Amino acid sequence: MNLPNDPAILLSYINTKLRDEYPSLEELCSSLCVSKEEIEKKLVTIGYAYSEETNSFK
Repeated sequence: MNLPNDPAILLSYINTKLRDEYPSLEELCSSLCVSKEEIEKKLVTIGYAYSEETNSFK
């Protein structure tokens, strides 16, 4: 699956998917066949990190 390249759009996309469809980042990545590390690497560039407690990037 092709994810949005823009980090801000990616943040919105991933957080929406986590809120509405997936109980964890690992399950989202597995289902969409994407790299968890790639997502985290892109989102850290705009100051966001994954929180297991809230199942979202903050």
